[in-house]
Amino acid sequence: MEPHLKNFTEMHDQFLLDWNKAMQSGDTSALERMAEDYYVVFFNNGAAKPMIFNREEAIQGMKQSVQQHSGAKKKFHNRVIRLKEHGHAVVFYEQTLEKEGTILARLFTIENWQLISGEWLLVRETEEPVS
Repeated sequence: MEPHLKNFTEMHDQFLLDWNKAMQSGDTSALERMAEDYYVVFFNNGAAKPMIFNREEAIQGMKQSVQQHSGAKKKFHNRVIRLKEHGHAVVFYEQTLEKEGTILARLFTIENWQLISGEWLLVRETEEPVS
């Protein structure tokens, strides 16, 4: 495996593990790996336009979601990682949020990461519900 891809994959593996730690503990600090100009776009079923959140709004929403779904488990399916060029990576996957055997949410996710000052940071995300 190419060294940059191996390095990124190891970091992203840990990022996914950190999600489930946060779902149990309520502590999202390990997930707050966003660049200053980060934003996330949420497409909603039936909505005319997507919702866009900046870094601060996304962190607050993430904290609320983790608290609201405490004890739930995130699962990540069919992950594909592609390095666009040195220092830029894109990750595609489907994620499910499950609690007590019930799927609460299913989302198709695209993450764009950039190597900034030696650290991989999210620069933007796209989330879309999967029916």
